[in-house]
Amino acid sequence: MAARPYWSGNLRMSLVTLPVSVYSAVNRAQAVPLHEIYRKTGERVHRLNVTEDGDEVERDDIIKGYEVEKGQYVLLEPDEIDDLKIKSSKTLDIAQFVKVEDVDDVYFDSPYFVAPQRDSDEQTFAVIRDALRGSKTMGLGQLAIAGRERLCCVKPYGSGLMLITLRYETEVRDADPYFEDIREKPSSSEELDLAEELIKRKTAKFDPGKFHDHYREALKELIQAKIEHREPVAVEEEQPQPKVVNLMDALRKSLAEKEPAPRKPEPRERPARKTAAPKKAASHSHRRKAS
Repeated sequence: MAARPYWSGNLRMSLVTLPVSVYSAVNRAQAVPLHEIYRKTGERVHRLNVTEDGDEVERDDIIKGYEVEKGQYVLLEPDEIDDLKIKSSKTLDIAQFVKVEDVDDVYFDSPYFVAPQRDSDEQTFAVIRDALRGSKTMGLGQLAIAGRERLCCVKPYGSGLMLITLRYETEVRDADPYFEDIREKPSSSEELDLAEELIKRKTAKFDPGKFHDHYREALKELIQAKIEHREPVAVEEEQPQPKVVNLMDALRKSLAEKEPAPRKPEPRERPARKTAAPKKAASHSHRRKAS
């Protein structure tokens, strides 16, 4: 079953108009859903739509309102909001191009995949993708999605394009109040050399598969343990590190530590033997399964 587009419309660059579909790049199904439960009965708690007087109202009778004064609202009907047709509701018009490194990370928000709607448009799509990649730029434009007009960028991603919504300048806080007490004192050259050497040794290609959501795994293990009426397998905690007294000593100690040897690939599973496995090995296997 094909994924349902989050948005469909036109990507326009000057005189070139290309029908595209936009899909969410984030897999939200990985979240562990938790509901609110009444402890005494085990029943699920549901939210009711009620007025300030406690009167329950039907969902169809609820509309939007903007508070102009305390308790006074400008009422907006759903059709009135839906009729707010603006240019960016059906067309993402690229207004300008910028170097990728010119946009600070604090402005990036949510990623989406962009693909052509028709097979006949793949050549035009590829030209746009390759031109952006070759110039190391991304296109900036505005798009009306999720009830608001979003600033966004379009950049190459694999064999396709990625759209990333951006925050407006007014949405980003000024960093000065948070950094004003940090003194502009130059670093010690020896300490800086050691720190740079440590970074150099631990620099590697980004591999997101090496990192896991340990909280999610522990939560799933807790739920499974309750289903099976057993104690959950404890998550192995890192040993507390000694307090750093001197930066130079800490850096030297870090550099003196040997890098862990590359992990050998695990052998393929063999048919289980009739004899019972040692307890330690069984516990290790169970922990891996729970993670």
